[in-house]
Amino acid sequence: MSVALNFRTAKRLAGGRVLLWSLLGRLPNAMSPIGTLLLVSRNTGSVWSGSLVAGALAGGQAIGGPVVGRLADRRGQRTVGLVAALVNAAALVALVAASERGLALGWQIAPAALTGLSVPLVGPLSRSRWVRLAAGEPESTSAVLSLDGIVDEVSFTAGPALVGLLATAASPAVGLLTAAGLCGVCASLFALHPTASPGVPAPSHPQNRSAERLSSTPYVLLLAGTALLGACFGSVQVGITATTEALGRPGTAGLVYGFMGCTSSLAGIVTASMPARRGLPARLRASSALLFAASCVLLAAGGSLAALAAAVGLLGVAVAPQFITVFGLVERTVPAARLGEAMATLVSALILAQSAGTFLAGWAAEHFTPGAAFAVTAAAAAAALVLTACTATDRRYRRRSAPPGTPAPGTAVQPTGSAGG
Repeated sequence: MSVALNFRTAKRLAGGRVLLWSLLGRLPNAMSPIGTLLLVSRNTGSVWSGSLVAGALAGGQAIGGPVVGRLADRRGQRTVGLVAALVNAAALVALVAASERGLALGWQIAPAALTGLSVPLVGPLSRSRWVRLAAGEPESTSAVLSLDGIVDEVSFTAGPALVGLLATAASPAVGLLTAAGLCGVCASLFALHPTASPGVPAPSHPQNRSAERLSSTPYVLLLAGTALLGACFGSVQVGITATTEALGRPGTAGLVYGFMGCTSSLAGIVTASMPARRGLPARLRASSALLFAASCVLLAAGGSLAALAAAVGLLGVAVAPQFITVFGLVERTVPAARLGEAMATLVSALILAQSAGTFLAGWAAEHFTPGAAFAVTAAAAAAALVLTACTATDRRYRRRSAPPGTPAPGTAVQPTGSAGG
């Protein structure tokens, strides 16, 4: 299925503007981690201090993500998304103010943690929204999830690159303030869009509540694999920051990290053109193998900026296939009424592990060499490869059967082609 066809399907279901708000509303989430790392590292003169504050942001999101996702599923995306967007924007401004004024590290960690706790989850809620609008039609669901995966990759590309450009031209503070503005405006517009889910009350009957549980072996395995990918992200961010500083080019860190998103986006376009319902476990195994191979290349790529960028770009080729494949597997293995929470929990697993990867890589870079951070990347990628090689099978990831009486996705609000964009 081509990207153009996926776009036409999404436009038919929701109009065009929601795609724009979805893309721009995700940028702050991609900008904030590396922007925080660059800001605090520059103002304190310590990559370790930057890692601590960035880790607090990631840890906050790991805790707050499932809560925001569940509230959005229960009470609707409009109110929950709007409140989260406004709080998140304010927290980013407070973080910049604390760092620029040179306050104690604790005063910087607090707004960073609040930033993480209040992330409006545009990505997970967008995927939940698309599945509801597709109303259970397999081809439409496949099309919009593939397109949403590409939107994720574009934001993943543009966010760090934008921070890098702003850090070079002005300062990391300008990058984070830009993120605050995008969150306050675009994430709010996404939350207020007419396609926002109205929410589904929690089932009151004990039997129904049991049937709606998220915990299952396939979903737990997807959480574990996503967490290992998050550890790769966190350690790569620190490794790039430390290596570019050692090479005397600290302002290029965001650009190098953004290059990974660029190659990942291209890989995402190719992945989206493949039949999304065929060979998902095999695709997950292949992308895990490529991730491990690229992480090994990273270990030997710290001698020059060009070698570092090439290795990071190779790593990006493995990222989009993993994300898009995991989204497809989650959609087929969790209850439809809890898809927003499931996606948010998935992201929280990634972010929590990213926080751990940031801490470990920051410690390694501080106590050994800048390239030591990439050893954390390689270890996490190796674990992901072993996990998928042993567990990713078609039999394990069969589509979950809906419990009797469960409404199909989209029953509460029927999809319409006149949503107003």
